[in-house]
Amino acid sequence: MKMKYEWRKQEKTTYATKKQPQLLTIPAQTFMSIHGTGNPNGPEFQTHLQTLYPAAYGLKHAYKQYAQTQACEFDDYVVFPLEGVWSLTIKGQQLDHLDKDEFSYDIMIRVPDFVPNELIAPALAAVKAKKQLPTEQINVQQFDAMQVAQILHLGAYDDEPASFAKIDELVANQGMHRTSKIHREIYLSDARRVTPDKLKTILRYRVASN
Repeated sequence: MKMKYEWRKQEKTTYATKKQPQLLTIPAQTFMSIHGTGNPNGPEFQTHLQTLYPAAYGLKHAYKQYAQTQACEFDDYVVFPLEGVWSLTIKGQQLDHLDKDEFSYDIMIRVPDFVPNELIAPALAAVKAKKQLPTEQINVQQFDAMQVAQILHLGAYDDEPASFAKIDELVANQGMHRTSKIHREIYLSDARRVTPDKLKTILRYRVASN
């Protein structure tokens, strides 16, 4: 009997919702992603979201059809949460204050490990034809396994610095360091339906030993 893959149940370590910072190793992962710059509250970011989500669900539909004729362990899956990899433009790095217009980001949704890569391109083409969306903007990104520090942040996105400070303290106490200013956010809440004080976001960045 085939099963539905539910990431919340089957990847509890990777998507740990612990309020205390922790160190862990994230396995290699594949994503569908869109690159952008600018304020995430602006229209371009929303356009990227309106392209990425249908693509993710289009791939899910394609996989369900594929699994009907193949010997697969899973015949369906829950779409993974939205993630964002955030940094700053060169101009933004030179400023003495944070300017959201100078954000550089890749927003992405993970492709399950068991979904064949050859399903992705036809699924994107089908979504483009059906919904007239610019799925040509979507890239397939592969990330190698990495050592990270992370924490569950509860509350508004603008309050994240306090949670990052907790991660920084753990990393320093463990004789490690942050490898770059780039960080990853995993959005466990739908910001359209949840008040800012109830938002759940995993904050994560890469680390290495000193």
